[in-house]
Amino acid sequence: MYHKVVLIGNLTRDPEMRYTPSGTAVVNFTVATSTKIPKSTNPECPEGWKEGYGGNTWEQTIFWRVTAWRGLAETVNQFLSKGRQVYVEGTMNGTSENGVLNPRTWTGNDGVVRASFEVTARTIKFLGGREAGATEEFGPSEPPPDFVEENEIPF
Repeated sequence: MYHKVVLIGNLTRDPEMRYTPSGTAVVNFTVATSTKIPKSTNPECPEGWKEGYGGNTWEQTIFWRVTAWRGLAETVNQFLSKGRQVYVEGTMNGTSENGVLNPRTWTGNDGVVRASFEVTARTIKFLGGREAGATEEFGPSEPPPDFVEENEIPF
């Protein structure tokens, strides 16, 4: 099951590059996306949210574990670093229970439950580059060997 995902967020740490035994480049990195709602519309803190900067909002952050393959992986490894803002387009992966795709969850050292979704990147745009307003686009990434293109599905 494949679900298309489009993200805009920031890298939480530098990308981690490795190679498969056959020599295929693969890079992993994590992108954080945040959603804010004003306290005036919801005075009680929703479960899984925290108080935002300035105290006027509730904020929820989702962590997306992103994997890129081959040439896209090498480009990401060369140009991206912690804190960099990116646009990622790809497919979401996860465990499916009762037809629902679920994130990986864990409890942080601070006792807060966190979740991350896993995404295989097809296109990545580097936003907010070294020069103000610079944007670079790379992709599509070649999919992993078991990937099936939408136009190859027989229905």
